[in-house]
Amino acid sequence: MTTIENLDELIKMALREDVGDGDHSTLACIPPTATGTAKMVAKQEGILCGAEVGERVFHLVDSRLAVSLLRHDGDPVAKGDIIMTVEGPSGSILTAERTALNFMQRLSGIATETHRMVRMLDGLETRLLDTRKTTPNMRLLEKYAVACGGGTNHRIGLYDMVMLKDNHIDFAGGIEQAIDRTRQYLKDKGKDLRIEIEVRSLDELQRVLDHGGVDRIMLDNFDIPTLAEAVRRIKAWPVRYETEASGGITDLTLRPYAETGVDFISVGALTHHIKSLDISLVKK
Repeated sequence: MTTIENLDELIKMALREDVGDGDHSTLACIPPTATGTAKMVAKQEGILCGAEVGERVFHLVDSRLAVSLLRHDGDPVAKGDIIMTVEGPSGSILTAERTALNFMQRLSGIATETHRMVRMLDGLETRLLDTRKTTPNMRLLEKYAVACGGGTNHRIGLYDMVMLKDNHIDFAGGIEQAIDRTRQYLKDKGKDLRIEIEVRSLDELQRVLDHGGVDRIMLDNFDIPTLAEAVRRIKAWPVRYETEASGGITDLTLRPYAETGVDFISVGALTHHIKSLDISLVKK
């Protein structure tokens, strides 16, 4: 799994939220000396993600638990596949169960949906992007899940790329002012960040092309014919710009949008409108 800063703290916060002052259901009926083995099973087909996070949950609950991973992140799983086994104190297995499943089910759901949409682009060069529409404090994990599903990560946050959206442009007084102020700011701060700008019409696109000074142009809420014309103009321009389409793109329109030749399509639903993959933990 990709390195994620403060993963242990994130898991500990999730455990504190769930366990509170004790797992009283388990404490009430499971002897502290009881041991056992459980298996985590996929209950539907999908792409696995978060197995190593789940493993870490069990270890943070009780270092005596022995976890064996039988499937790994990015692997396809079918109904009935055993993902991992956990052996050790029974009470610890039960206490860790829901937190481990919550991470794994959601991340696997994201990876599965991403994989499904990426396959819709087979044969085309357009890449599928995620967005910043993520669960607070879960962004790096959710973007990791997108990558496991074959998608491409957009910027991680506000700090690693400049994106001049409609509100930035409007508050700055216009496209040219927003670009010029951004370039001066980056120069003053000694920062080497890529600049993306959003345009809402062919007229705005032409203003960006005439002015220059950016790396990528986001074509927001363009219909397919207008997007095709925008991409044609950008590709014919003597300066090379990356292109990105966004806004309301669905299963029905994903491939037609990609067939315009746009470089990227960003889909916020990859991380904020996801059905978790069905995974369960049962006694072995």
